[in-house]
Amino acid sequence: MYDLAIHGGTIVDGSGAAGYTGSVYVRDGRIAKILPEDTPSLEADETLDASGRVICPGFVDVHTHYDAQVFWDPTLSPSPFHGVTTVIGGNCGFTIAPVGDDTDAEYLKRMLARVEGMPLESLDAGVPWGSWKSFADYLDALESKLAVNAGFLVGHSAIRRTVMGERAIGEEADAAELARMQDLLRESLAAGGLGFSSTLSATHNDMEGRPVPSRFASRDELTALAGVCAEFPGTVLEFLPGTSQFDENTYELMTDMSLAAQRPLNWNLYVPGNPAVGDAQLAATDYARARGADVIALTPAQPVITRINLHSAFIFDAFHDWEETMRLPVEERIEALRDPALRARLDAGARSEESGVFIFMSGWAGYTVDEVFLDKNKPLEGRTIGSIAEERGVEPFDALLDLAIEEGLRTSFIPLLYGDDDFSWQQRVEAWADSRTVVGASDAGAHLDMIDTFSFTTQMLGNAVARRALLSVEKAVHHLTEVPARLIGLTDRGVLKEGYRADIVVFDPDNVACSDTYTRPDLPGDAGRLYADAFGIEHVFVNGMEIVSGGEFTGAYPGAILRSGTDTETVAIPGDYT
Repeated sequence: MYDLAIHGGTIVDGSGAAGYTGSVYVRDGRIAKILPEDTPSLEADETLDASGRVICPGFVDVHTHYDAQVFWDPTLSPSPFHGVTTVIGGNCGFTIAPVGDDTDAEYLKRMLARVEGMPLESLDAGVPWGSWKSFADYLDALESKLAVNAGFLVGHSAIRRTVMGERAIGEEADAAELARMQDLLRESLAAGGLGFSSTLSATHNDMEGRPVPSRFASRDELTALAGVCAEFPGTVLEFLPGTSQFDENTYELMTDMSLAAQRPLNWNLYVPGNPAVGDAQLAATDYARARGADVIALTPAQPVITRINLHSAFIFDAFHDWEETMRLPVEERIEALRDPALRARLDAGARSEESGVFIFMSGWAGYTVDEVFLDKNKPLEGRTIGSIAEERGVEPFDALLDLAIEEGLRTSFIPLLYGDDDFSWQQRVEAWADSRTVVGASDAGAHLDMIDTFSFTTQMLGNAVARRALLSVEKAVHHLTEVPARLIGLTDRGVLKEGYRADIVVFDPDNVACSDTYTRPDLPGDAGRLYADAFGIEHVFVNGMEIVSGGEFTGAYPGAILRSGTDTETVAIPGDYT
């Protein structure tokens, strides 16, 4: 007798192989048997008719920031409603464990609020700060109630702050401090941390506008910490380089980290569309593989609609020559931005080649006003800065700054949207097929007022497969399941296979889609977040239990904390992720 039988659907097993009609049987949280349609049915306590639907593995999201949200929302929404059954958190070096004293915890909380766009009031109200210090205690605190499976990397900034205190900002570690950081990382990996994550990205600044701790690490510190992963099976590396303009130094650093760890390193973010930048980025993998290492680019599954403002200054502070101004307190920043000479300097800096990939965001006239905060400005929502500037007889950059200043810098803007045409979608499909990339970079749980890439699974299935027919459903599912599972080294997830965990999605291939993005005021402290509903994701099972039925949460919490060496195995390098 089986616990569950799913009959009559098209089984797409995640491997990329052609789908076929059949039945999937589940017992004790695992896939017990898979049979083709001409086989007599076996008895089961519960049956589900999946006729006309696809039965596939649960989707794997390798780049999330659910480290804090998990405390107030163990469903980790909206991910499971979009078919995600396994998430990997702790990316970019931004974890909330390990932690030293209360001042370290306060720093990490405020850092997350700034760099990952999590409302400070939600972090205050929703996270039980002080109830853990070690990484082991943190994982134990999450073990009892989860809807999905979750694994967490160990973050560089947390380790650095815990060991170095206030010296983590602005100082290189001495030999004794580096040794203590290595020991703390060992302790965290032994507890089940899935690997080591870090960032040198110019966009990553703390609440005071200063670079986050990991940005002060030397090359020796990064490789020494990466090397600790070589001591623990089933670990990986995740990293954000300091620049989008890759050069020999970038190649060497990521290669050296991968070699030190003897693990694949995935980095964020490759966006197809600019060959001058993209070709050099993907060449990092060629460079690494030629030397016995492996460096993998995460690439998005949809156009990235970014909502930005001058109050948080996230993204704006990545423009060349903007960082000093964006670090000023808000009132001082407002006064500074009134100065015509400074405006001219900032405009020139944003348009300079030294802004790297962010230069494409300097087309002020193409910005759309997304949200305003003064009633008199409501008619401006949805209009471009170019049209407003023309109406007012000023330059677009002046129109943008004038509006932002009037509203205390809170005005939300969307830079020129591009990439929602057939040609751009075809470029994405080609990027997904490249052995140097893995679909990811959802950032789910972060930038809650800024991006909606958490819906990447339904975006891919709805746009590239159902709407545009640029990709087969088998290939799409492969990119969302086996490929990311293989990158992380998940031992029994990512494909439908007898003996594997019963993480299963049943979806309508003709009607799978994602709703328009809207603000949902459901965070602790009465804060809001961007949200989008999923269509066509009809049933989601985690470890054999249904957590989503008809788009609604069932109330079941069968998810597991994934621990390195227990739920993951070491991935050989160089690897193959096609």
